[in-house]
Amino acid sequence: METVMKIRFKLFATSLLPFVLLAACSLGPQTARDGVAASAAQGLESVGQIAVGSNGAVASVDGFATQVGIEVLKDGGNAMDAAIAVGFALAVTHPAAGNIGGGGFMTIYVSDEDRYTTFDFREKAPLAATADLYLLEDGTVDRRGGHVGWTAIGVPGTVAGFEKVHEELGSLPWQRLVRPAIELAHEGIVLGPYLARSLAGTARSFEPYPASQKAFLRADGTPYEVGQKLIQPDLAWSLEQIADKGAAAFYEGEIAERLVAAMAENGGLITLEDLAAYEAKERQPIRGTYRGFDIISMGPPSSGGVALVEMLNILENFDFQGYEANDTEVAHLMIEAMRQSYLDRATYLGDIDFVEVPIARLTSKDYAAEKARLVSLGVVRNSEELGEAIITPPESPETTHYSVVDAAGNVVSTTYTIEQGYGSKAMAPGTGFLLNNEMGDFNTWPGVTQGSSIGTEPNLIAPGKRMLSSMTPTLVASNGKPIMAIGSPGGKTIINTVLRIVVNVIDFEMGLEDAISAPRFHHQWLPDRTSFERNFPQQSFDALIEMGHVLSDRRGIQGDAHSVFIFPDGARMGVADPRRNGAAAAY
Repeated sequence: METVMKIRFKLFATSLLPFVLLAACSLGPQTARDGVAASAAQGLESVGQIAVGSNGAVASVDGFATQVGIEVLKDGGNAMDAAIAVGFALAVTHPAAGNIGGGGFMTIYVSDEDRYTTFDFREKAPLAATADLYLLEDGTVDRRGGHVGWTAIGVPGTVAGFEKVHEELGSLPWQRLVRPAIELAHEGIVLGPYLARSLAGTARSFEPYPASQKAFLRADGTPYEVGQKLIQPDLAWSLEQIADKGAAAFYEGEIAERLVAAMAENGGLITLEDLAAYEAKERQPIRGTYRGFDIISMGPPSSGGVALVEMLNILENFDFQGYEANDTEVAHLMIEAMRQSYLDRATYLGDIDFVEVPIARLTSKDYAAEKARLVSLGVVRNSEELGEAIITPPESPETTHYSVVDAAGNVVSTTYTIEQGYGSKAMAPGTGFLLNNEMGDFNTWPGVTQGSSIGTEPNLIAPGKRMLSSMTPTLVASNGKPIMAIGSPGGKTIINTVLRIVVNVIDFEMGLEDAISAPRFHHQWLPDRTSFERNFPQQSFDALIEMGHVLSDRRGIQGDAHSVFIFPDGARMGVADPRRNGAAAAY
């Protein structure tokens, strides 16, 4: 029997459909992306922030990549095929985070099997890595070692992950999924303002890495300008190798040899043995419920699913009826739920293949009820009184997320990354792709707490271990069937961005566009302060300060969420976040 909330949600979704269908037959209001001239020259369809169709939808940070996904669906590929193709395309068109030199996660609904599953292709520590890898002779930590240069690079997982998903769930030939990215790299993309600014802002960071300079700067070392074309022949070569030989080309073939040679020359740790030993894993998802809806997300080594479900379970103990999404009381309760959950994240979570993580307890309703008793409308808790200070390494906002749904009802939510914007900035000569700097996501200072608050044992460096992540590729389901895929970049803010959108949709019955556009905020237990986006209402902001919350100034943006939605009548909608340069398409 459907819950009242489910019925209300279906009525809300149905009422929204005529509006979005009026926006366009398959594409919503235009928010032109970088390189639109090149898109037109190639005969690609235009894309917008909102897109509605009857067969499939894709939403990502980049219009070229979104269109690649749609074309795969039109060619008879399923959502898993399209997700792989989008991921390869983003390695060309969104080099700050799109990648083949990093890693990530997928949360998937497989329609013909009526099951949910996840794929873990998170990077691993090289076999030569140790817990004290970044400790200096005086016992302090080299804060740059895990974030900059060749020693910061973890064993990449993206190509292995895409191949595993394809082997298990794909339908089109592998070469068909890599080919669009090869063409984009060969033919080039015309830079718009977003990508041109991004590359120009990173130009100095490329200086120690000649291969990166060659790939992303002009011959005289200056940045490309808006309207100029970025051609990436070395990346095209790597993608051709992968198209012809699969993941073996990356982990055993000439790509591997070039990568390892650069590692040896520059003091990196990754060897041919590391690459050959890497494997992506299919894992059981984290499952929860919230006010009658199913929540399906990623488990460890991602902390996202566990923390998201824990926060939703805490909030389920409070009634938001009569409140608006930006009200002081709502923000207060959400901040307190964040405070409680992020303490547990720092204390318990790590690579489940190496440490025991109490998932059942952390995601249980009873445990959340205990936590909820520590939350009151009139009381601001002191984070340091809840638990001993713990190091959490800084996480960059430069990850990326994309979502796909197909005609058969398969849904894929993908978040992947090279950690900081443009990763380590390092590139092996002749390969054309940037390498991650994920080693900094480990606790690099055993037994010591620091800075922005994870120094516990579950996330210490160990050979072959995957570093803890905040990536939260999530599906929301009603009556067991997915209705929404959501996720975001943003480092540790990712989980709270997804939380905010889920609560906006379920509790406040917002349309997906409004739920994604609404102002966001973030608290992570320590440091004991909350950051807000600049459009959060001043009145609520001031009231939270009066309550006793320590708040950062309202500035900047948080996250970049891209979502797909399935309406009760079967229509598919893609919604791209307006904060950056996103694009949705449908057919």
